[in-house]
Amino acid sequence: MFSLYAADNKRKYMKNNDKIFAVAPMMEWTDRHCRYFHRQLTRRAWLYTEMVTASAILFGNRDRLLGFHPDEHPVALQLGGSDPCQLANAARIGEDYGYDEINLNIGCPSDRVQNGRFGACLMAEPNVVAQCVRAMAAAVRAPVTVKCRIGIDDQDDEEDLARFVDAVSGAGCRKFIVHARKAWLKGLSPKENRDVPPLDYGRVYRLKQSRPDLTIIINGGIRTLDAAEAHLQQVDGVMIGRAAYQHPWLLSDVDRRIYGDMRPAPALRDAYAAMIPYCEVEIARGGRLSGVSRHMLGLFQNVPGARAYRRCLSEEAVKPGAGRVVMDKALEFVDKAEMQFILSAA
Repeated sequence: MFSLYAADNKRKYMKNNDKIFAVAPMMEWTDRHCRYFHRQLTRRAWLYTEMVTASAILFGNRDRLLGFHPDEHPVALQLGGSDPCQLANAARIGEDYGYDEINLNIGCPSDRVQNGRFGACLMAEPNVVAQCVRAMAAAVRAPVTVKCRIGIDDQDDEEDLARFVDAVSGAGCRKFIVHARKAWLKGLSPKENRDVPPLDYGRVYRLKQSRPDLTIIINGGIRTLDAAEAHLQQVDGVMIGRAAYQHPWLLSDVDRRIYGDMRPAPALRDAYAAMIPYCEVEIARGGRLSGVSRHMLGLFQNVPGARAYRRCLSEEAVKPGAGRVVMDKALEFVDKAEMQFILSAA
């Protein structure tokens, strides 16, 4: 076992905590390689898969879609869909694969997702979401949770959000991850929907105040652990997306600051070293180094030699046959730059 944090007991860190920190599900980003890498930096944060449609699980390559390393726990599977029967079957399959939570995506605003009648457009149909959640909850023992927006289009009053949450919680969902922006289903791209609609953290805070029985996790525009700690004064948890991906080093302080875990934080070089044998196994299975290393480009950001490190991985890892030699070479740029910095400061 080469992981820094081997999960000998998959529920070791699934105790009820007053605070929750999670890395958001992000399409084409939070694949199994990304999640394994993030786990080298934090023992305790919850990790989420990319959204996988229920139909893909039922009719596609399940091992490719659902396979993950046991060290990723606690890890949640995010599903997309609107058919209660399909979602229940997909949730059951996901639980059989070992996922610790099944999350339903009611937040994605893309045209493709809308055309499939799932994602954020379902906020207009809380009874449909309730039917889906009820079917999923009956099919699995794992918690069934929902990730949603604060509203959509012109349906973004607090009363609309309250009606949605009441209907879905009544069907068995006790945990809501709320992106504190509404989604414009027409006229904005998914990228624009992550930035253009204004953030309204107060609405999420008030949701928690009105429903203290529910677990409310806030998402959207959160970029630092300072900000995360401030939000945790108001809600039960925080989910960080792009900041955790682009600046993965911030995850190394999550266990101490969010969970009060005073064990030594992982050194960035140790996290990098743990990825080398992992990459070797993936390459031996027919994968390419770039499939893993692309998630690691931000690890040494703001460290001497980081630019050369990123350039080496970006340019060399995509080449046929790239492997440990490339990873060692990339790290050498950081080591040499740091040594030069120390000598110049002496």
